Amino acid sequence: MALQTLNPHPGPTSVSPTPAPLPRRGPPQPLLHLRPRRRLAGGARPRAVAVAVSGAVNEARRRPPPEGGEGKEADLATLGNLCVDVVLSVPQLPPEPRDERKAYMERLAASPPDEKFWEAGGNCNLAFAAARLGLHCSTLGHVGEEIYGKFLLDVLEAEGISVVGMLENTDAITCRQAYETLLCWVLVDPFQKHGFCSRADFSEEPAFSWIRKLPADIRTAIHRSKILFCNGYAFDEFFPDVIASSIDCAIDAGTSVFFDPGPRGQSLLHGTLDEQRALEHALKLSDVLLLTSDEAESLTDMRNPIQAGQELLKRGIRTKWVVIKMGSKGSVMITENTVSCAPSFKITVVDTVGCGDSFTAAIAFGFLHNLPAVHTLTLANAVGAATATGCGAGRNVAHLDKVLELLREANINEEDTAWSELIDGSCLSPEVSVLSRTAINGFSERLVHVPICTVVSDLLPMFEAVSERSTVQA
Repeated sequence: MALQTLNPHPGPTSVSPTPAPLPRRGPPQPLLHLRPRRRLAGGARPRAVAVAVSGAVNEARRRPPPEGGEGKEADLATLGNLCVDVVLSVPQLPPEPRDERKAYMERLAASPPDEKFWEAGGNCNLAFAAARLGLHCSTLGHVGEEIYGKFLLDVLEAEGISVVGMLENTDAITCRQAYETLLCWVLVDPFQKHGFCSRADFSEEPAFSWIRKLPADIRTAIHRSKILFCNGYAFDEFFPDVIASSIDCAIDAGTSVFFDPGPRGQSLLHGTLDEQRALEHALKLSDVLLLTSDEAESLTDMRNPIQAGQELLKRGIRTKWVVIKMGSKGSVMITENTVSCAPSFKITVVDTVGCGDSFTAAIAFGFLHNLPAVHTLTLANAVGAATATGCGAGRNVAHLDKVLELLREANINEEDTAWSELIDGSCLSPEVSVLSRTAINGFSERLVHVPICTVVSDLLPMFEAVSERSTVQA
């Protein structure tokens, strides 16, 4: 989580002399303790097992998942990257020198802001978006016992998301801070540039270096999940061999692996030998790879995202899908026999934070329900776009009613996407499908235009019943 800046929007803004909480557009929504949702395919869903914080929080968190049933109870489990975002407006972003940035962060941490400026971050974004699509989600990672940990557990429980903790090696001799919930400071300057920093940025070892092996409860949770999701930020928290062993555990259990290297991919590619090996392990053994076009280029040295995806697919041993996120242009999926392209939806962008996580949730839905590639990309683009119309991530990620609204409008950004250039510049697969407003007879037998009205008519019935149930529960 190295310091970085995003989305510069220069403009006149008053500067306060000291950091102040960033005002929201409205009061935080109250947490609704809803009954766990039901799966789309029918049948009762297991109760959420998010651990309530109490005096015996560690003992409760270390209990094994409930017995019963040989099937996989969770649709999606996320590995690590459970953090609380603390959003602050500041007169200027932290200085570049490492020591000065660390001192800056420690000054911020000395006086925590009001809870209304906290938000669940990291993989919580993915879990929230997936749960709102009707998937049963669990999060696997470390949450501390302090006020931030209680907040995170309460928020996850309110969304019906299970939590399996990693605090197994309690005999480890370590400082108290090592057991605390990871905080990410989200800093916004007067020009709306964003900076991110956490204590993981200032340590040569992972944030949770006391976790030397995959705990038994985590192995059990992976066995009981249909998908294990891991991203590059997990390397900020765990040793590379812990991440590699989680992937091996998933493969042994018949659990599909999703991996998104994220911005950390490039540094891992040139990192320690253990990091390089673990990265290669994840890239080769994952069922689904998710990358931005820039990240795909950095790992393959291929500028054309379709070519880069084909190269990653060729390098993989188990890889079935390579999904390239292209921001405002849309997205592409490369499989062994097909290339599928879907332009983005036309929206007014408010905030792009959490869009990639929301997008991934819909890819998981499509994977689990065996949707055609174009249908999966269309849904993913709609979920990502729904998040972009809101303010911030966490509990503000896509709600299903907004996703359905975008699908019904079917207003895609077709004219702004040069798919023909990408397709012409790549080694064509036997079939290339492109989402279009209308059916078009192409000049090539390989190019298939899929009308969005057909895709939407297939998708809507899968979600409208879920949306009605959520409204009734709320």
